[in-house]
Parts: sequence; structure tokens; C-alpha cells
Amino acid sequence: MPPNDVTSLLHLNTGETNDADMIAIGLQEVNSKINKRLKDALFTDQWSELFMDVLSPFHFILVSTVRMQGVILLVFAKYYHLPFLQDIQTDCTRTGLGGYWGNKGGVSVRLSIFGHMVCFLNCHLPAHLEKAEQRKEDFATILHMQQFEGRAASGILDHDLVFWFGDLNFRIESLDIRFVKYAIDSNILSQLWEKDQLNIAKSTWPVLSGFQEGPLNFPPTFKFDVGTNKYDSSAKKRKPAWTDRILWKIKSPSVGLGAGGRRPSRGILSVSQLCYCSHMEYMVSDHKPVAAIFAVQFASRTDKPQVEIYVADEWSRPEQAIVRYKMAAGFHRSSWDWIGLYRVGFRHPKDYVSYVWARSDDAVSGLQVMFSEEALPKGKGEYILGYYSNASSSIAGVTEPFQISLPRSEEGSSPTDSSGSSSEEEDDSTLVLLAPKSRSPSPGKMKRHRSRSPSLAKFQGLILRPSSRDRGMSRSPSPQSHRGLPGDIPAIHLPQEEPGCRGTKAKEPGWAADSQEGNSFYQTVREQGRTRRVSADNPLARADPRNLGLLPALRLEMIDQAMGRQRESVEQGYPCQRMSPTSLPGCSTSPKEGSSP
Repeated sequence: MPPNDVTSLLHLNTGETNDADMIAIGLQEVNSKINKRLKDALFTDQWSELFMDVLSPFHFILVSTVRMQGVILLVFAKYYHLPFLQDIQTDCTRTGLGGYWGNKGGVSVRLSIFGHMVCFLNCHLPAHLEKAEQRKEDFATILHMQQFEGRAASGILDHDLVFWFGDLNFRIESLDIRFVKYAIDSNILSQLWEKDQLNIAKSTWPVLSGFQEGPLNFPPTFKFDVGTNKYDSSAKKRKPAWTDRILWKIKSPSVGLGAGGRRPSRGILSVSQLCYCSHMEYMVSDHKPVAAIFAVQFASRTDKPQVEIYVADEWSRPEQAIVRYKMAAGFHRSSWDWIGLYRVGFRHPKDYVSYVWARSDDAVSGLQVMFSEEALPKGKGEYILGYYSNASSSIAGVTEPFQISLPRSEEGSSPTDSSGSSSEEEDDSTLVLLAPKSRSPSPGKMKRHRSRSPSLAKFQGLILRPSSRDRGMSRSPSPQSHRGLPGDIPAIHLPQEEPGCRGTKAKEPGWAADSQEGNSFYQTVREQGRTRRVSADNPLARADPRNLGLLPALRLEMIDQAMGRQRESVEQGYPCQRMSPTSLPGCSTSPKEGSSP
């Protein structure tokens, strides 16, 4: 389970992270027992929730994440760098039980940072002193199996810069456990370095050629009694070792020109390690976490975002909510691109307050869209606009923060509440099950996360939507408001959507589904005072970009509550109406439709 506070682990209390541009976090041995794994499939895992909650106030946004059982990798970046982080892909390789089990292996996130290809690789390699050769073989397998799309860098070692870290499980050879503990207590760690298996392997294994690591000036990080700073006192008496490591590699100039005639990186890219340390204050594991801070210098190959967005300094009236933007030559736009309105401190690209579909028509002098009054947040606050590219599954342009100052709606009313007075008396809170992969910034790109063996599906989470009478207070995605659902299970709390209508692309959205067998998705659309259902293949069904390919919406009630409501409706002479996936706040359904099974 995650600790209560990770500020010192992320160096948030030192000021160093305030100057950091990106943070990569690798976790191993996260609880992945069947019952916990199923919970994490429905809800965001608690570790990811924790890091997003802690980092979002510092303007770090989750760029990408990948999980393989207990191995998780998260990559964060400052929001203003998002347009320059492109070609984001993930991969994972299982090496446990001959490649069929993911308790061991590696997960990676690769991306282009200002035109330079960078790969983050988080590994959990085989344990025990005598398994050094097995660790070598598994690492070679991971490097061989992980391949990415595109010509820029198809393999891990083809990237300009690789960060390799995790529980690599290398041990200290030859030395007796009593001498190892004596060297630790006497702070003569240098006498242990030459017997460290990874230090030996770096000079003897060709697969590790070029990997660098800072000096191990901190005590071995394994194995401790959980909850203490004492090394293993069990009957096994495991010898302390530096199992948890962080290394990096710059692509060698001997590789020559890469695909497409790309120049080698040496000479224009350099890495300096500013800090390499362990954190003894964390005692939730038998390992101690390790952190490193790097300064990476390179010549920027990209100085302008693919989409430039222009907006006024303040929106004090709804008619001022006009967004102008222009695209760079060669930008691959899509009819599924959209512009999101984010509160400052948002956590990931799908954590928007509202959105509008981007125009796909040609315009030489730029394009313009407008947010409807219903889609705008009420009250005062700082916001950011971001252009989300469906083709690259990333944000291609952002604005500087600007002010929105609109009067709040009257107490107890909501601009989008069209269900009448009866809905005010009914608790219409709804749980929506988001689609697989939607926790990732690239949920629609299933092919970008490839696995060599079957795995459990991933879901972003179950989200408790507030009732229509609470909507005016709950639409803000402020980081301080992310408290999670009742209990210990966290969830990504996405803001209340108030999508604007633009043509047929943004009709009144509803999350509706037919039976699970047919996977036929429908949507309620109001037209000339009547309600009808349309197929998801119909353009009318394209409502919320966050909800493409949704599973059926769910309404959870206590049996007594549901039966009581049914008895009450019968006593009043009304027909019994069963909950339909379309009966969400803002979606009106006739009794006849609502009563269909």
C-alpha cells in the first residue's frame, strides 16, 4: 500500500522538483493479487492516484502510464511542455514463467521530447544471488521484444537517450554477510562496489555496453524488515544488496545515421546526474526507494507547437468564449480532434471541465470555435485551453492560464437540468464505467500498448456523478477536490461534462448501451420536443471524446431503496420505470423507453 506522504520521495520539499520538467516513476511488486487486481481494473490503482494528486498542484500532468501486473511506469511533465512531447508509445514484456507471467519483466514509455527520442524502461528482474545469468538473459529478451512503430526509433537502444531503472535484483558476490553489514555500519561502501554484480556486468556483458550509473553513496536498499530500518532479521538472513538502480545510456555515435538519415546524438545531447540517493524514511516495503535527478542538455529540434491557440485574457461574459487557433504545416488533424477547457492543476489530458470539437475544414487564416454558455464553468478561476490530437493521442497545443469570471447559477438549479421538478426530488447519482485504456492519455490507441501475452483489461475507473442539484458545485476539477470514492479504493475524478453543441458532432450526450452481447451502443437525442435513440455509428452519437467505446452505464442502489421507490411509484399510479443507461442527468427519456428491459 502507498504511504501517506511522498513529498520527500519526489523532492517536493527541497525546491529541486520545482525546476524539474519531467518525472518518471517506476514501481515494482505493487499488490496484484486477484481481488486487488480486479479492483485496479475497475478503479485507478492507489499509487497512480496518489502521485497524480501530489504532482498536479505543481502543474505536472500525467503524460503516459503502463502497467504489467505489479510493475507500473508513470511519466509526468509540466503542462506547457505537452505540445512538444509527441510520438508517445508504450510496451511491456513478460519474462516470468517462461514469458507467460508478468511478475517479472519490463514496461516502457517512449516519446519524442523536443524532437529527441527518449525511452523510460522500468524492469523487475529475477531475484537471488545465483540468478545473475538469468537477469542478463531477461534483460536481453526485453530489449529484443520491445519494438515501437515508426522509423525514428524502433528498438529501445535506438533512442537518443534511455533511462533504465527498477528492481534489477543484482546482489553482492563473495563477501560474507557480516563483512557487508560491517562496511555499511562503518560507511566504507566503496569496498562493496567491486563485488556488486551490476558493476561487474557493465564491464563484461556486451548488452550493458554504454550504460552509466552514478556512485552508490547510499546504503544497500534491500532487504529490510518491513516497518523498520533494520536489515533482514528473519531465518533466511538475506545479505544486503543494491537491488534498486537507475542507469542511463546515450546513443553511441558508432551506430551511425539512423533511419531517415538522423544524426547521432553525442555532441548535441549530454546528461549530468545531480542527485542519486535512497530514502530510508519510507518503510512500507522491504526495499528502500531510490531517486535520481538529471540535467539533460540538447539542441531543441522543435520550437513551435503543432497547434497555436489564441484566447482573450479573461472571459467575463459567455460571448467572449471564442477560441482561435491555427495549425502548423503538415499537422495531421482529424475530425475527432477537440479543444478542452482545463482548470489550472488538471491531472491528465482527459481531466477537462468541458470541450468543443475542433473544426476540420480548411482555412488559410486560422480557425475559430466557441464554447456554449452551458459548457462554461461558473464562478472565478484560472483555466487553460488544450488542443487534443486524436492522431497522436496527445495535446498538440496549450495556452497560458487565463481567467474565467462568470456569475454562478441560482441555488438549486442547473443550466443543463431538463428533467423537470421530479428529478430534483430524486437522487440521480450515476456510476459510469469508462472504457479500457482510458486512464492513459492515449485510450483510443489500443495498438500503442502491445503485449506479448494476454492480460487483464484496464479501466480508468468508476466515477460518481453528482445529482443535478449538486452539479453547480462539482464541475470544477480542482486538485484539492479529488477525495476519492468512500472507502479505500481511489478513482480518477474527472470533471462534470457540459459539452457544447456544434452541428451534429456534439448533440446532447448520453452514455447508453444495449445488452453486452451485441455491444451495440446508443445515444438519446432530443429532436423537436421528442426523444429518439440513435446508433453509435451515427454521427449524432459522437458526443464526448472521453467516452468513445464506453461500456454500459451503471446505476447502483440499495435493494430497499430501489424497491421502496418502485412501491411509491405504484401507489401514486405511475408505471414502474427501470433505470436505463440513457437516464442520466441532462438526458430525458420517455416512460415507455425507460421501462424497456
